[in-house]
Amino acid sequence: MKLTAALAALLLTVAAPAAAQDMILYRGGPIVTMDGDTPQTVEAVVTRGDRIAFAGSEKEARRAAGKGATVRDLAGATMLPGFIDAHSHFTVATMSEGGLDLRDGAHAAVTDIAGLQRAIADHIATKAIPPGGWVVVWQYDQENLAEKRHITRTELDAVAADRPIVVLHVSLHGLVANSAALTAAKLTDASQPPPGGMLLRDAAGRLNGVLLEKATFLMLAAMPQPTADQKLAALDAAQNAYFAEGYTHAQDGATLPPDIAFLTGDAARERLKIDLALLPFSTGLDALLANPDLRFGEYRGHVKLQGIKFVLDGSVQARTGYFTRDYRRGSPEGHHPWHGEPVLSEAAFIAQARKVHERGWQLFVHANGDAAIDMAIRGFDALGIKAADNRRPIVIHSQFQRPDQLQAYRRIGVGPSYFSNHTWYWGDVHRTNFPAEVVAFISPLRSARAAGLTPSNHSDYSVTPLDTRFMLWTAMARVSPTSVVSGPAERLNAYEALQALTTGPAWQVFEEDRKGRIKPGLLADFVILDKNPLTTPVDAIKAIKVRETIKEGRSVWRATP
Repeated sequence: MKLTAALAALLLTVAAPAAAQDMILYRGGPIVTMDGDTPQTVEAVVTRGDRIAFAGSEKEARRAAGKGATVRDLAGATMLPGFIDAHSHFTVATMSEGGLDLRDGAHAAVTDIAGLQRAIADHIATKAIPPGGWVVVWQYDQENLAEKRHITRTELDAVAADRPIVVLHVSLHGLVANSAALTAAKLTDASQPPPGGMLLRDAAGRLNGVLLEKATFLMLAAMPQPTADQKLAALDAAQNAYFAEGYTHAQDGATLPPDIAFLTGDAARERLKIDLALLPFSTGLDALLANPDLRFGEYRGHVKLQGIKFVLDGSVQARTGYFTRDYRRGSPEGHHPWHGEPVLSEAAFIAQARKVHERGWQLFVHANGDAAIDMAIRGFDALGIKAADNRRPIVIHSQFQRPDQLQAYRRIGVGPSYFSNHTWYWGDVHRTNFPAEVVAFISPLRSARAAGLTPSNHSDYSVTPLDTRFMLWTAMARVSPTSVVSGPAERLNAYEALQALTTGPAWQVFEEDRKGRIKPGLLADFVILDKNPLTTPVDAIKAIKVRETIKEGRSVWRATP
């Protein structure tokens, strides 16, 4: 009998006898393989243990699975490869418990400074935070306030002067602190910002409580940190938050030394079910280079050190991104002209990146404004990186990229990790600072594909929520709350948007032959959705529900009936 190619692949994959209980056959719904540049579906998939053994017709799948295999009927639901997180901050999910989340729908919407003060006061009362106890607020964005300005130190003091209050900006590139918090961080009106940081002041020259970029670390270092036991207790909830969105692979996009030690330690590794890629922050580079035992790009259990993260500029919505043109609204303090400034000097970036490159570690570079992207390109060129080298440097966000920079990316072999959610959350804000044609090229996913690049799309959690279907929708619709479309020519179709959550991020972390597709030999990582994104109207994409997430052949999350 002549073997089909699929059965031949099965025999290669299942070289040893398989116990029937190890075999699972999935059938009964669309199975989108993501294998190839055009949509491909199969009738059935067979898994053996943690690997995919077969993908093809149901008749051949039943023959491959044999008698006694478990049959999973999808009942019309759609199965895809597990989603891969191209960039987020996993550790934030382990430390935000107990704070006030302004995006939590359980609270009244905060629309002005008085409302923010009430929300903080209510939180203190509800949580019974005693005098001296820290009050931490998440997901603050001054652009959502009627005043269109930051709350001040004095206004926070009016809420509770006897408790340190820290209001973290949604971008994670800044915060506002009251007087008690500033005192705890040993900051006075005479304090000067560190290089790459900003301490904003009032008209009298007094600190107004706003700390931006590297100045935020002065406060973060003073805040109480969760213990290892507290982090461990939060670990399951953190990975379940990712599983609930269909992710089987997560990233921590700027890992600090204590979190490296925790997440690579035995206790955390025994708890982790999700694959977790860590990007140690460049501020700890010398210590990492001094450790000869570190292995980057290799899993220990479910965790690996992926590469080193550099930050070249800030966030555009906070007006700290670095541009070749001026912000129409000026600096965060209202000064003109202002086009932002780099967080790290170009000379320092190249010197540090050279050490990383020579060690053979992957480079990850945060760059939002086009001037910061220019810095990244010049840095890669200074290191002599070419696409043929297959080093795959990643430029995270690449938000306000210019068209001419795409060809530089192709020449170097850069993988752009885009952030289409900006078109919804801040597209209207960006148009108050830059011309419409500049904003239209935010996260140019279609142009990047046309230039021969392999892009990904990310949430940057906790900057925007961990909502994979919303990310698909923003990549396809690119519309703002005021119904303005940012760059209709950059819209993706559903399959292309799915590639940016599967095959694109898999390639960017050198795992394209391990995950991101449904193909024999790859990991049995799946997400099951209640509807097929390929046949769902664009406006209904964000309403698709995750039914189940499967990691290495085992169900790790199911929706409550």
